[in-house]
Amino acid sequence: MTKFGDMSLNEFASALASDNPTPGGGSASAVALSQAGSLACMVANLTIGRDRYKSGWESAEKSLEIGRKAMEMGHDLADADAAGYDAVMDAYRLPKDTDDERTIRKDAIINASIKASMPPMEIAKLALELLHTLPELASEGNSNAITDVGVSSLLATAACKGGLFNSEINLLGMENEVAEEMMNSVNRMRDECRIVAKEVMHLVHESLSR
Repeated sequence: MTKFGDMSLNEFASALASDNPTPGGGSASAVALSQAGSLACMVANLTIGRDRYKSGWESAEKSLEIGRKAMEMGHDLADADAAGYDAVMDAYRLPKDTDDERTIRKDAIINASIKASMPPMEIAKLALELLHTLPELASEGNSNAITDVGVSSLLATAACKGGLFNSEINLLGMENEVAEEMMNSVNRMRDECRIVAKEVMHLVHESLSR
């Protein structure tokens, strides 16, 4: 199977637009994460080593570290998200003619669904980790690239919220401790994402109005 990270932009867009359910929103969120990381790296690289922005070098190093991680892991998480969905579909296709088969199928669906919720949760966690580095980058980084910080934040926000959506849909109807803990994390991270993203947007608009 071709990895999404090995596709051209046109190839991935065509795959996303096809009637195949994968890649879907989770994989698109992971690709957005990779792009968000790339932009954060760009701004960090335009900051580090420039005396004018010396006070921002340390914060830029943090963005660079997490940005590189997002770049590297984003496409792998896109593949993992698609594989998780495919595993759930395989579980739904299991036979259900006898009581034993129905029990095996039900357990397989639960296990596959919980596993499928994990890659998009990782997408959301990494996107949120990247977002947390952006307020300082917006405040102290290269001001000529302030809108790039803004776009990185928008993409990271989309990646985070998209990951949470895809994690949540796999957990719906699950009544066990693992699912409950993950749903609590979904709600907490969604609120956290909103707050940090709003802070970055405020800093970007503030910089543009000077």
